[in-house]
Amino acid sequence: MAKFMKKRSVKAGLPPGSLVFIGDKMAGDAKITIIDYDENGVEGKKASSIDECFPYKNKPSTTWINVDLVHQVEIIEKLGECFHLHPLVLEDILNTDQRPKMEDFSEYLYVVVRMLSCNGGNAKIESEQVSLILGANYLISFQEKEGDVFGPVRERIRGGKGHIRKAGPDYLAYALLDAIVDNYFVVLEKNGERIETLEDQLLTNPNPATLQEIHLLKRDMIFLRKSVWPLREVIAGLAREGSSLISDSTRLYLRDVYDHTIQVIDALETFRDILTGMLEIYLSSINHRLNEIMKLLTIIATIFIPLTFIVGLYGMNFSYMPELKWHWGYPAVLLLMLSISIFMLCFFRKKKWL
Repeated sequence: MAKFMKKRSVKAGLPPGSLVFIGDKMAGDAKITIIDYDENGVEGKKASSIDECFPYKNKPSTTWINVDLVHQVEIIEKLGECFHLHPLVLEDILNTDQRPKMEDFSEYLYVVVRMLSCNGGNAKIESEQVSLILGANYLISFQEKEGDVFGPVRERIRGGKGHIRKAGPDYLAYALLDAIVDNYFVVLEKNGERIETLEDQLLTNPNPATLQEIHLLKRDMIFLRKSVWPLREVIAGLAREGSSLISDSTRLYLRDVYDHTIQVIDALETFRDILTGMLEIYLSSINHRLNEIMKLLTIIATIFIPLTFIVGLYGMNFSYMPELKWHWGYPAVLLLMLSISIFMLCFFRKKKWL
């Protein structure tokens, strides 16, 4: 799991709240997009500097500020100063190996989730931390990389489809969480196809590459479980009564996301059980093949035991031996050896050892 872990040693000895980026630094500067909307209209733009986000703090409309590439500490720090974010929240945003969690700071909610995707023909899982800051009239999202699964949400905002433009930032937070959880099903589907292909290979021609693929899939399932299981607690916490930042109507939608999360967890547990069974089948198949080889070698050795005895007996150098000068002695011995071999083969087949 080393590829999914970030190095925290760079922060050893630093006081709490120290802003140090932990993760893979991407090429380029941070990308900031702003979408401000209400029931009557929507305004969207790409900000050239973080200062363009500040006027939206107290606007009555709903504002979504999205920051891609969070490795620039100064941008996170300025945004935190403007929106009065706690230093520990800023620290967690920059520490991109957080487990999914939710923290209530009264004036805003801080939510961390893992956004997963599959890239490449081998369905390699890519993981990215997404941090959400939910305020009274704004939502700020932070992503490690460019590109996400929020395209349909942006289209709904621009097109005024559904309930999203009539609701507040809490519904927007729900929409983003729903998009992330729905993409989990895409990841599970692709890994399910890998498992089906591996099952066919396991039954027809198991080999060391099959074992390696099983181990890779088991490792991916462990990582998926680590990303999804804590999310169940996060969604349950948001759906419960408590914060005034989430309306009762949005809690109903969050319960639906909770149900989807449970379905993902159930699918993960099923895949883990299947992979465990596949590993046992592989080991049993290898042992069965080894037993068949040993059985064949044992039968061959058993057939040659009496033949070796006859050859050894007639190979002794004595002057007076039975049939030593008999004209048909040599063909008779060969015929005897052949008869013994045929008899033993028939006997083994009757016993169903062959």
